[in-house]
Amino acid sequence: MADFTGKVGLIVGVANHRSLAWAIAQATSKGGANLILTYQGRFEEHVGELAETLTPKPLVLPLDVTNDDEIAAVYKKIQEVHGGLDFVVHGAAFASREEITGRFLNTSRDGFKQALDISAYSLIAMARGAQPLMAARGGGSVLTLTFLGSDRVFPNYNVMGVAKAALESSVRYLAADLGPENIRVNAISAGPVKTLAAAGIGGFSSILGVVREKAPLRRAIETSEVGDAAAFLLSDAGRGVTGEILMVDAGFHILGM
Repeated sequence: MADFTGKVGLIVGVANHRSLAWAIAQATSKGGANLILTYQGRFEEHVGELAETLTPKPLVLPLDVTNDDEIAAVYKKIQEVHGGLDFVVHGAAFASREEITGRFLNTSRDGFKQALDISAYSLIAMARGAQPLMAARGGGSVLTLTFLGSDRVFPNYNVMGVAKAALESSVRYLAADLGPENIRVNAISAGPVKTLAAAGIGGFSSILGVVREKAPLRRAIETSEVGDAAAFLLSDAGRGVTGEILMVDAGFHILGM
């Protein structure tokens, strides 16, 4: 188990108990981390109930990642309560149903902007806010979540694939920019798993079935496997890793057909 004793971590993107961000919260909390969980709008009750199950009990704060004032308020509160920050998990992503159900050709300008803002630019905004709090502690780790649809075409993924490609490129540029301050930036590319976000993808069950049939491990992944991989990257055990996209997908990404 990764040791997070004395570490402070911010986790963005928990929606319910199936969220990958929640699996990461469980893994890091188990290692002793003091966590701050954020919620967006209607998920306040869900996140609050989940927070009650962790020890030590996390601070729970509202956050709309498209609002710079709310981002600043979260980091100000962390500074006041904890005095610094050791890691950030960015699990925010969104594209409207209209943008992922039709032809990619018909992607709207507003839908494109929204998907890229929430799913990719927000990583930059979150890293920028975290930078002084991490630098004051001698470094830190930033982790985001992506998917193979950034590199290959999946049905009904559409503009989210473009957003994830931008997200992965942002990981590399941020890693290069923040590396001199001993701040690492990585991503986990998780295989398909039944989350709230996945429920919005048409034909998701078919995608999951193909993975179970074809992946080298002949199964889909479990959220706990993402949590454990994240704990490695966020902890001192991953101190030499930055700018990396770690595949946690039962090996599906290595296949040609």
